[in-house]
Amino acid sequence: MKRLLLISLLCGIYLSAMAHVTVRAEISAMEMYIGQQIDLTLKVSMNKGQNAILPDFQPRQMITPGVEVLKMSDTDTSFVNDRLELTRQYTLTAFEDSIYRIPELTVLVDNNEFKTRELALKVLTVPVDTAHPEKFAGPADVQDNPYQWSDYRNMVWMGLLLLLMTPLLFYLIVRLHDNKPVFSRIMFIKRTPPHQKALKEIERIKSEGMSGAENQKEYYTRLTDTLRTYLSDRFGINAMEMTTSDIIYRLQQEEDKTKVEELKELFETADLVKFAKFSALIDENDRNLANAVAFINETKNDEVEKVEKVQSQLSDTQKRSQKARNILLTVIWVASIITVAILAYIVWQLVELFG
Repeated sequence: MKRLLLISLLCGIYLSAMAHVTVRAEISAMEMYIGQQIDLTLKVSMNKGQNAILPDFQPRQMITPGVEVLKMSDTDTSFVNDRLELTRQYTLTAFEDSIYRIPELTVLVDNNEFKTRELALKVLTVPVDTAHPEKFAGPADVQDNPYQWSDYRNMVWMGLLLLLMTPLLFYLIVRLHDNKPVFSRIMFIKRTPPHQKALKEIERIKSEGMSGAENQKEYYTRLTDTLRTYLSDRFGINAMEMTTSDIIYRLQQEEDKTKVEELKELFETADLVKFAKFSALIDENDRNLANAVAFINETKNDEVEKVEKVQSQLSDTQKRSQKARNILLTVIWVASIITVAILAYIVWQLVELFG
């Protein structure tokens, strides 16, 4: 009797526990068109402390032939009236028109099986008027997905870089423009023939009235310096550093001795006046001036006044400045190329996104 009572008590406890476990399955629609999706919801209600295992399906797995499980949600847990409720959804689809039987789903609660009821699903096909194919709607356009940050990220960073490069490039161009003078520049110099320069200087000496006795030393110094400069430019001899005898000897090899004798007398008189305190007569001073003019006119060449183009030489400071200017110009070119490349990239990205 004791054993029977114990067995009866255990059976009662088991049946009481089982009576407190309920499982049910529901589908969101009884009918659907081919390719559509519906949700199969599985709910389990049980006491606290009980453990349940819900059925698992892999993506693309058939829950019944012809009906696929696309995905399965996580199990949602909640408490209702001190009871534990578990909920899980299965997304189903089918691609053939038919009536399908959704089989029972088995749930294990404390190693005991509980089954849901069977369900039915009707899959419909879309009626097609094959007799009038011209009425078929064409394919729909590809739907634009919402733009994401990754679509704009590179373009935004490049735009910020462009905003930095543009004022920098402008600043460099202004700096280059402010340093306008180009040190290695071309100059135009008027070349006056030696005889014209000498005759102009002699005319200036004559106009200043320096042939008087009180101005003889200065008079002969300027007159002989004018002749020495003319000889240097005309014959290519270093007359400014030569003595009178050296000049006369050199000229005797170049010109007629008669002309040289007249010039020799002028130089000798000049030496006496400058170094021996000799005082020449005014007529002698005028004659020496006339001899100087005659010598220049008789020995001048056919050279005429002309303008020559000469490139100035740069100093060390100017060369360093020019080097810095060239470096600045190179930086401007590189910055310009980078700026144009960035602008082209941004335009290309805009075309790709909105074109």
